Amino acid sequence: MLLKLNKKGKIMELEEIQKYIKKQLSEKRYYHSVCVMERSRELAKKYGADIKIAEKIGIAHDVAKEMSEEEKLKYVKDNNIKIDDTERKNTSLLHAKIGKDIAIKQFGFSENMGQAIANHTTGNKDMDIYSKILFIADRTSRDRKFEDLEYLNEITNKSIDEAVLYILDKKIELQIKKKAPIHINGIIARNYMLEEMI
Repeated sequence: MLLKLNKKGKIMELEEIQKYIKKQLSEKRYYHSVCVMERSRELAKKYGADIKIAEKIGIAHDVAKEMSEEEKLKYVKDNNIKIDDTERKNTSLLHAKIGKDIAIKQFGFSENMGQAIANHTTGNKDMDIYSKILFIADRTSRDRKFEDLEYLNEITNKSIDEAVLYILDKKIELQIKKKAPIHINGIIARNYMLEEMI
Protein backbone atom coordinates (compact mmCIF):
# COMPACT_ATOMS: atom_id res chain seq x y z
CA MET A 1 0.00 0.00 0.00
CA LEU A 2 1.73 3.18 -1.15
CA LEU A 3 0.87 6.57 0.28
CA LYS A 4 0.65 9.75 -1.74
CA LEU A 5 3.35 12.35 -1.23
CA ASN A 6 2.27 15.65 0.22
CA LYS A 7 2.14 18.79 -1.92
CA LYS A 8 5.76 19.63 -1.13
CA GLY A 9 6.85 16.68 -3.24
CA LYS A 10 9.52 14.20 -2.24
CA ILE A 11 9.70 12.64 1.21
CA MET A 12 13.10 13.15 2.86
CA GLU A 13 15.46 10.15 2.78
CA LEU A 14 15.76 8.02 5.90
CA GLU A 15 19.39 8.98 6.54
CA GLU A 16 18.50 12.69 6.48
CA ILE A 17 15.61 12.15 8.89
CA GLN A 18 17.87 10.20 11.23
CA LYS A 19 20.41 13.04 11.32
CA TYR A 20 17.68 15.54 12.15
CA ILE A 21 16.22 13.28 14.87
CA LYS A 22 19.64 12.63 16.44
CA LYS A 23 20.16 16.38 16.89
CA GLN A 24 16.76 16.81 18.57
CA LEU A 25 16.89 13.97 21.09
CA SER A 26 18.99 12.69 23.97
CA GLU A 27 21.10 9.59 23.34
CA LYS A 28 18.58 7.40 25.22
CA ARG A 29 15.55 8.74 23.33
CA TYR A 30 17.36 8.50 19.99
CA TYR A 31 18.24 4.87 20.76
CA HIS A 32 14.57 4.19 21.47
CA SER A 33 13.65 5.80 18.13
CA VAL A 34 16.14 3.58 16.29
CA CYS A 35 14.70 0.51 18.06
CA VAL A 36 11.16 1.54 17.06
CA MET A 37 12.34 2.05 13.48
CA GLU A 38 13.79 -1.47 13.43
CA ARG A 39 10.65 -2.98 14.96
CA SER A 40 8.49 -1.05 12.47
CA ARG A 41 10.54 -2.57 9.66
CA GLU A 42 9.93 -6.08 11.04
CA LEU A 43 6.20 -5.50 11.36
CA ALA A 44 5.95 -3.95 7.88
CA LYS A 45 7.58 -7.07 6.41
CA LYS A 46 5.20 -9.31 8.34
CA TYR A 47 2.04 -7.40 7.41
CA GLY A 48 2.93 -6.46 3.83
CA ALA A 49 3.29 -2.70 4.33
CA ASP A 50 5.84 -0.42 2.68
CA ILE A 51 9.06 -0.97 4.65
CA LYS A 52 10.61 2.43 3.86
CA ILE A 53 7.51 4.28 5.01
CA ALA A 54 7.35 2.22 8.22
CA GLU A 55 11.03 2.94 8.95
CA LYS A 56 10.61 6.68 8.46
CA ILE A 57 7.57 6.84 10.70
CA GLY A 58 9.39 4.77 13.32
CA ILE A 59 12.51 6.93 13.50
CA ALA A 60 10.50 10.17 13.49
CA HIS A 61 7.73 9.31 15.96
CA ASP A 62 9.30 10.95 19.05
CA VAL A 63 10.83 13.99 17.35
CA ALA A 64 8.98 16.34 19.75
CA LYS A 65 9.17 14.12 22.85
CA GLU A 66 11.82 16.12 24.68
CA MET A 67 10.42 19.58 24.08
CA SER A 68 9.64 21.37 27.34
CA GLU A 69 6.04 21.99 28.42
CA GLU A 70 6.41 25.66 27.49
CA GLU A 71 7.86 24.80 24.08
CA LYS A 72 5.02 22.39 23.35
CA LEU A 73 2.31 24.86 24.31
CA LYS A 74 4.00 27.59 22.27
CA TYR A 75 4.36 25.26 19.26
CA VAL A 76 0.70 24.25 19.21
CA LYS A 77 -0.33 27.89 19.53
CA ASP A 78 2.05 29.15 16.84
CA ASN A 79 1.07 26.37 14.43
CA ASN A 80 -2.69 26.41 15.08
CA ILE A 81 -2.79 22.82 16.33
CA LYS A 82 -6.07 22.08 18.08
CA ILE A 83 -5.71 20.49 21.50
CA ASP A 84 -8.25 19.41 24.09
CA ASP A 85 -8.39 19.88 27.87
CA THR A 86 -6.76 16.51 28.58
CA GLU A 87 -3.79 17.41 26.36
CA ARG A 88 -3.57 20.88 27.86
CA LYS A 89 -3.33 19.40 31.35
CA ASN A 90 -1.06 16.52 30.32
CA THR A 91 1.33 18.16 27.87
CA SER A 92 3.35 14.96 27.41
CA LEU A 93 0.56 13.86 25.07
CA LEU A 94 1.23 16.84 22.80
CA HIS A 95 4.43 15.38 21.36
CA ALA A 96 2.34 13.16 19.08
CA LYS A 97 0.41 15.99 17.41
CA ILE A 98 3.51 18.19 17.27
CA GLY A 99 5.49 15.28 15.85
CA LYS A 100 2.94 14.91 13.07
CA ASP A 101 3.23 18.61 12.22
CA ILE A 102 7.04 18.55 12.19
CA ALA A 103 7.14 15.36 10.11
CA ILE A 104 4.86 16.82 7.45
CA LYS A 105 6.57 20.21 7.32
CA GLN A 106 10.20 19.16 7.80
CA PHE A 107 10.36 15.68 6.29
CA GLY A 108 7.68 15.91 3.62
CA PHE A 109 5.56 13.16 5.16
CA SER A 110 2.09 12.57 3.75
CA GLU A 111 -0.98 13.18 5.90
CA ASN A 112 -1.31 9.42 6.49
CA MET A 113 2.30 9.11 7.64
CA GLY A 114 1.89 12.10 9.92
CA GLN A 115 -1.33 10.68 11.32
CA ALA A 116 0.47 7.49 12.35
CA ILE A 117 2.73 9.67 14.51
CA ALA A 118 -0.28 11.57 15.90
CA ASN A 119 -1.92 8.25 16.83
CA HIS A 120 1.02 6.57 18.52
CA THR A 121 0.32 7.64 22.12
CA THR A 122 -3.43 7.24 22.57
CA GLY A 123 -4.52 5.36 19.48
CA ASN A 124 -7.45 6.59 17.43
CA LYS A 125 -10.46 5.46 15.43
CA ASP A 126 -9.77 4.19 11.90
CA MET A 127 -6.05 3.50 12.42
CA ASP A 128 -4.48 2.40 9.14
CA ILE A 129 -1.74 -0.23 8.82
CA TYR A 130 1.04 2.32 9.52
CA SER A 131 -0.69 3.66 12.63
CA LYS A 132 -1.08 0.10 13.90
CA ILE A 133 2.53 -0.80 13.10
CA LEU A 134 3.90 2.24 14.93
CA PHE A 135 1.52 1.77 17.87
CA ILE A 136 2.80 -1.79 18.35
CA ALA A 137 6.45 -1.03 17.54
CA ASP A 138 6.57 1.70 20.19
CA ARG A 139 5.47 -0.85 22.81
CA THR A 140 7.50 -3.87 21.59
CA SER A 141 10.84 -2.42 20.45
CA ARG A 142 13.93 -4.22 21.78
CA ASP A 143 14.71 -1.48 24.32
CA ARG A 144 11.40 -2.09 26.12
CA LYS A 145 11.41 -4.17 29.31
CA PHE A 146 7.71 -4.76 29.94
CA GLU A 147 6.89 -8.00 31.77
CA ASP A 148 4.27 -8.93 29.19
CA LEU A 149 6.51 -8.34 26.16
CA GLU A 150 6.82 -12.00 25.20
CA TYR A 151 3.07 -12.47 25.47
CA LEU A 152 2.39 -9.33 23.43
CA ASN A 153 4.78 -10.48 20.72
CA GLU A 154 2.87 -13.78 20.54
CA ILE A 155 -0.37 -11.83 20.05
CA THR A 156 1.29 -9.62 17.42
CA ASN A 157 2.38 -12.71 15.47
CA LYS A 158 -1.25 -13.86 15.32
CA SER A 159 -3.16 -10.63 14.73
CA ILE A 160 -2.21 -6.98 14.38
CA ASP A 161 -5.67 -5.89 15.53
CA GLU A 162 -5.59 -8.06 18.65
CA ALA A 163 -2.18 -6.59 19.50
CA VAL A 164 -3.48 -3.03 19.14
CA LEU A 165 -6.49 -3.84 21.31
CA TYR A 166 -4.27 -5.43 23.97
CA ILE A 167 -2.05 -2.33 24.12
CA LEU A 168 -5.08 -0.04 24.33
CA ASP A 169 -6.40 -2.10 27.25
CA LYS A 170 -3.05 -1.88 29.02
CA LYS A 171 -2.79 1.87 28.51
CA ILE A 172 -6.30 2.38 29.89
CA GLU A 173 -5.59 0.07 32.86
CA LEU A 174 -2.44 2.03 33.68
CA GLN A 175 -4.31 5.35 33.70
CA ILE A 176 -6.97 3.85 35.99
CA LYS A 177 -4.30 2.57 38.41
CA LYS A 178 -2.66 6.01 38.42
CA LYS A 179 -6.09 7.64 38.91
CA ALA A 180 -5.18 9.75 35.88
CA PRO A 181 -7.43 11.02 33.07
CA ILE A 182 -7.90 8.71 30.08
CA HIS A 183 -7.74 10.44 26.73
CA ILE A 184 -11.00 10.00 24.84
CA ASN A 185 -9.16 8.85 21.68
CA GLY A 186 -8.02 5.69 23.46
CA ILE A 187 -11.55 4.82 24.53
CA ILE A 188 -12.95 5.52 21.06
CA ALA A 189 -10.16 3.48 19.46
CA ARG A 190 -10.82 0.53 21.80
CA ASN A 191 -14.57 0.58 21.15
CA TYR A 192 -14.00 0.82 17.40
CA MET A 193 -11.51 -2.06 17.41
CA LEU A 194 -13.95 -4.23 19.39
CA GLU A 195 -16.73 -3.53 16.92
CA GLU A 196 -14.48 -4.29 13.95
CA MET A 197 -13.35 -7.59 15.45
CA ILE A 198 -16.86 -8.89 16.20
